[in-house]
Amino acid sequence: MDKEINTLNRSKRQVILTSVLLLSFWCGSGCAVQERPSSAASRSSSYFKIQVVDRQTGRGVPLVELRTTNNIRYFTDSNGIVAFYEPGLMDREVFFFVESHGYEFPKDGFGFCGTRLKTSPGGSAVIKIDQLNIADRLYRVTGQGIYSDSVLTGQAVPLANPVLNGQVTGQDSVDTCIYHGRLFWFWGDTGRPSYPLGHFAMAGAVSDLPGRGGLDPAVGVNLEYFVDKDGFSRPLCPLKEPGLVWLDGFLTVTDNAGQERIVAKYARLKDLGTTLEQGLVAFNEATQSFESLLRSDPNSHHLPSPDFGHAFAVTVDGRKYYYFALPFPLTVRMRVEATWDSVIDPNRYEFLTAIPRRGEGILPLFPTAGKPVLSAAEGMPAGRKAGTASPLSSLVPRPSSLDWVRYGELAGGDSAARAQIAEALKKERQDTRFYDIQSGRKITPHGGSVYYNAYRRKWITIFVEAGGESSYLGEVWYAEADTPVGPWAYARKVVTHNKYSFYNPKQHPYFDQDAGRIIFFEGTYSQMFSGSAENATPRYDYNQIMYRLNLDDPRLVLPVAVYQVRDENGRRDYLLCDAVEKTGKWDSVESTPFYAVESHRAGSDLVAVYTQRIPAGDGQTIRLTTIRPDPSAEPLFYSLPSGSPGENSCIVPLCEYRHADTGQYLYSTEPQLSEKAWVRTENPLCRVWKSPPAPLLLDGKAKPTAAD
Repeated sequence: MDKEINTLNRSKRQVILTSVLLLSFWCGSGCAVQERPSSAASRSSSYFKIQVVDRQTGRGVPLVELRTTNNIRYFTDSNGIVAFYEPGLMDREVFFFVESHGYEFPKDGFGFCGTRLKTSPGGSAVIKIDQLNIADRLYRVTGQGIYSDSVLTGQAVPLANPVLNGQVTGQDSVDTCIYHGRLFWFWGDTGRPSYPLGHFAMAGAVSDLPGRGGLDPAVGVNLEYFVDKDGFSRPLCPLKEPGLVWLDGFLTVTDNAGQERIVAKYARLKDLGTTLEQGLVAFNEATQSFESLLRSDPNSHHLPSPDFGHAFAVTVDGRKYYYFALPFPLTVRMRVEATWDSVIDPNRYEFLTAIPRRGEGILPLFPTAGKPVLSAAEGMPAGRKAGTASPLSSLVPRPSSLDWVRYGELAGGDSAARAQIAEALKKERQDTRFYDIQSGRKITPHGGSVYYNAYRRKWITIFVEAGGESSYLGEVWYAEADTPVGPWAYARKVVTHNKYSFYNPKQHPYFDQDAGRIIFFEGTYSQMFSGSAENATPRYDYNQIMYRLNLDDPRLVLPVAVYQVRDENGRRDYLLCDAVEKTGKWDSVESTPFYAVESHRAGSDLVAVYTQRIPAGDGQTIRLTTIRPDPSAEPLFYSLPSGSPGENSCIVPLCEYRHADTGQYLYSTEPQLSEKAWVRTENPLCRVWKSPPAPLLLDGKAKPTAAD
């Protein structure tokens, strides 16, 4: 240790000595370096302003790298501006390489992506680049220097604190909730300018909502940080014990005294892979910080899930619930009724699962703050010893469809069995996959959020892929489903980052514009997991970046589930979501045999498919046809014409089968059915997108409610 301290002190002395020598040299060399003017106006005239804009929209593009031939790197600020002042490179032509995630600049005759500019002080130039991402990059939300180059060049900026706010230089993973009519923001680990280590117990801020004093989300967010006496962002969940403190699953609920409260799940960690304790916390309005409600040893599995992800409000049978977009991999399989007594009791959290109820006693609530943490041996029913498990046969899935079951009913009162239940619930989620609409490639969703979108009348998700092609955690996808739990199937990539992470993306539904046609989301831009510390982007690294997505973009047209519904007489029908909802037939859905495109989103390259009722046996049957049965008939869906499926393995022929005995028709993407009585028509009807090989996840009772 003494050796390390001496080495550090020696390095500091060398830096100081070098600085003194350089200062002496500059002061005595006359015109070797121009003195920087003191006033803002004269200072801005020293810089050559370079603005990089989107060629189509003219909007400034943040996070564009401009690099000189001697590898001096600059990055545009949130206005797309670089303030260029480099002794020796002023008043001359300078070549700048131009590069940015999800954007491109044309190559010259030698294959270089860049341009040559005359860098005169007080002058300016505009560089136009082409957007490859479907989503627009808007601005950086957190960190130092959000508009530093704009300030240096005298440009107008929208933020009250454009260069430093709360002394924050970096923040990890955002979550939000609306509390007392304002938007509350929460982040994990937070960096400061005065030392390499910041604080690790959750940072927070508030902002006004758009239309209630807040900025247009296309422009920015004015954050008001919770700060300490020195003005630095302060920890909102300080615990006496050492370790990192992370919160997620934020929601608001009214307590038994009629007060609105923020509740979240917390975890105290030794490192990324070691959880020391976990539980629930609530925000104390008086202290403006989170305090423990329930604490537990993570090995006792008292909490229903190690990660809660992002909570979102849903109405079920007239009652408000919170559903959770559980991460790693992203799936919606957990919910809790939005009452105080339910939210603070882990036994009342429900899972959509095939695991049967145990019907045994329920473990009591684990202790409140200040009491000892429960061990795995506590809470046992009489007659059972710690470490003894119930028969594994109790975990055999029931043959019926998936049900919402309370965690307490699943796990019973046996701590050892709870570990088995936790593992079984985890395994149920492991097969969660999406499919790339372009290639048919399987996509493993890492983390993200789910919200209802009024424009699409769908539940939509923004998620990041685990193990992506351009970066391990940097490719962001968009997908839709008819219910909050699914069925999820096809997705479109909307943002990519080259060898750089953009993890834990979160949509902000309260920022939606044009009735939900325009949505906003942000995520953590970091070299961690996908890049290298040596190539970290100055100012941007380990901070939040906002994106905007136009859901009218034709590239976001995705196939939807076609539901096979069985009526009380056993006859099959084929319906899309709107018809299932209108006729109240969610309980009659037996499968999603294939996916197709909704009529109002079909392009000219697709063919219409209609339904036709024809006699069969002692009744009728539904037959699908590409021939319009009568002038008033409306298409059920649109599909691809028959022919070669091409390279996308998810696009397959839709086969028509007729039952030899009953005359009923059946449609499937399988080239052969096991029951021989089903006779296949020689030519396929059309080409469709096949249904993923996974359990059918549906929750037709779940209806959208106000965003929280």
